[in-house]
Amino acid sequence: MLYCVAMQIRIPDTLDAVTVEAIKTAERARAIEIQKTGKWPHLWRVVGQYANISVFDVDSHDELHQLLSSLPLFPYMSIVVTPLARHPSAV
Repeated sequence: MLYCVAMQIRIPDTLDAVTVEAIKTAERARAIEIQKTGKWPHLWRVVGQYANISVFDVDSHDELHQLLSSLPLFPYMSIVVTPLARHPSAV
């Protein structure tokens, strides 16, 4: 099942810089780990924002939720999930 996932990150100003950098380092490692499984085949940054647009290829809604909630930045994300279906005119 394919999903388009838009993630907007908003880290509170109240978090200290050391904690923020530790979370970002852990986020990068986890994102790379998921990508290497093939479950996260596309990841694009949204220009001018702390946000991304991604495509996930997973077996279920529950698997997608598990992967997204495993991201260290998850508590600071606003996420919009759009299920995708093949377009009949796609080549």
